[in-house]
Amino acid sequence: MSVESVFPRLEPLLPRVQKPIQYVGGELNSTVKDWDAAAVRWALMYPDAYEVGLPNQGVMILYEVLNEVADVLAERTYAVWPDMEKLMREHSVPQFTVDAHRPVGAFDVFGVSFSTELGYTNLLNALDLAGIPLEAKDRGADDPIVLIGGHASFNPEPIADFIDAAVVGDGEQAVLQVTDVIRAWKAEGRPGGRDELLFRLAATGGVYVPRFYDVDYLDDGRIQRVAPNRSGVPWRVSKHTVMDLDEWPYPKQPLVPLAETVHERMSVEIFRGCTRGCRFCQAGMITRPVRERSITGIGEMVEKGLKATGFEEVGLLSLSSADHSEIAEVAKGLADRYTEDKIGLSLPSTRVDAFNIDLANELTRNGRRSGLTFAPEGGSERMRKVINKMVSEEDLIRTVATAYGNGWRQVKLYFMCGLPTETDEDVLQIAEMAKKVIAKGREVSGSRDIRCTVSIGGFVPKPHTPFQWAPQLDHKTTDERLQKLRDVIRADKQYGKSIGFRYHDGKPGIVEGLLSRGDRRVGKVIRAVWEDGGRFDGWSEHFSYDRWMRCADKALADDPVDVDWYTTRERDWNEVLPWDHLDSGLDKDWLWEDWQDALDEVEVEDCRWTPCFDCGVCPQMGTEIQIGPTGQKLLPLSVVK
Repeated sequence: MSVESVFPRLEPLLPRVQKPIQYVGGELNSTVKDWDAAAVRWALMYPDAYEVGLPNQGVMILYEVLNEVADVLAERTYAVWPDMEKLMREHSVPQFTVDAHRPVGAFDVFGVSFSTELGYTNLLNALDLAGIPLEAKDRGADDPIVLIGGHASFNPEPIADFIDAAVVGDGEQAVLQVTDVIRAWKAEGRPGGRDELLFRLAATGGVYVPRFYDVDYLDDGRIQRVAPNRSGVPWRVSKHTVMDLDEWPYPKQPLVPLAETVHERMSVEIFRGCTRGCRFCQAGMITRPVRERSITGIGEMVEKGLKATGFEEVGLLSLSSADHSEIAEVAKGLADRYTEDKIGLSLPSTRVDAFNIDLANELTRNGRRSGLTFAPEGGSERMRKVINKMVSEEDLIRTVATAYGNGWRQVKLYFMCGLPTETDEDVLQIAEMAKKVIAKGREVSGSRDIRCTVSIGGFVPKPHTPFQWAPQLDHKTTDERLQKLRDVIRADKQYGKSIGFRYHDGKPGIVEGLLSRGDRRVGKVIRAVWEDGGRFDGWSEHFSYDRWMRCADKALADDPVDVDWYTTRERDWNEVLPWDHLDSGLDKDWLWEDWQDALDEVEVEDCRWTPCFDCGVCPQMGTEIQIGPTGQKLLPLSVVK
């Protein structure tokens, strides 16, 4: 049965809200398909505002992968701002897609991609606006399957009550597999109802369905065990890994936003995974092994993407883009090809030991020369050993000297505060490093017009990393350390005015820590916060620490746990962690050994260039590291005139 657009009800509301353009749809390369011709229909959401959600590569890729299938339809929805939410509730307008303004509740699947846990209240708000029961147990045959993915899905337990299923790992093949299961179930006349469909998804071994797992707790609050409650459901759910990225050259037709977004560029993922082994980095751990896109594959994607969008900048994305085995050839080939078009190239923050001036010059040849960003992460040499960030102070000074000597005037350094075993002195070392950077910059450039910005984020221990057992630093100590650092920088008469200082206070990190390492009991807290008006917790102007603490105290009052128990408490090796039944491929014993190496300040090499360290991913997942060089040249070879 056709589903009507809600746009006639929505349109009169648009003049009454900020940025109405974000709700209109019709972007270049967006897709609207015939509802009646589709066997399976997906509503895809990035649970944040349009300006953050539209550029998200994960949603954009899945949107295109699904819409390429003849009898499948996918549309997008984003979190609505509070002004629009108020009007939607007053005028009975449900959560809608921006493509055809269809109600989200009418789709077969409501797929939500979480890159951060701070979007959980936005999920609840979207469910409520869509008219979908908040808790999975209350949903009926006509409600969509609420399915999540993204990095936060590696521990979906805090939102287990609100989701029907979770996909762990790469999504391209997984969404097609889920689609096949739903299509077959519908074609058979929906036998067994919603429960049977969820069972079929769980039985694939690659979809986690929380309702089929029971969690038992010990008297002290720890988990005793997580076990399937139905025959045929696997004890552990495995992550999905796409092996040949050249076979998945998405997005082919990137979306071009109608309103200003956080990234105004066309992006190409040049490789997936990272084996640098930074112990704090969940993304690097859960996306192993490294899989490079070929130089020719990158060239073809850039060519097609620019033709399809008209963007003037190309972002070469990955967790450590300068580590691509042919990055120099990629950068030079693209800069040569688009010289006349003045197409700029950009990399995310660059590792100090992967940077060289030839690469930097190629990246800025056709675009503007903006500041360079490096991420030493730890302020002292000792801390960098603890976190396995093998960058010496000499490496950093040598690198910035090269940059300043070649015409750059601004460098940004990113650090974390609150890392395991950290002391005040480790953090104050950040000021010393920044001063040395400024001094070196003045020396090699012959100019006093040199800037260094120090940006600091709070460390949050994440699942599936060696630091998953670590205690998180309380927010008061975090703030005190950062205050001391700021005072030291400001007091320096010689260099202080040349050093910019940006940091976040420690409170949002505590909430993120609660959500990232929480179990099912934390769901009560999330719901209470949402009911109290919590929305857009990733935005400082909407975030309320007091609300989260007040709701947590009340929701967890009858449990032997509290916020400190989830955040600042250290875990033992034998504790059952809430995510142990979700298999990232990483061997838990290996992670524990790496945690002990961190405490002993022992560094571990990158397994791309050294023998295997037995992290477990390749043999357990049937995968392998895929790296070049291929020896091929960037295609097409001709320079665009």
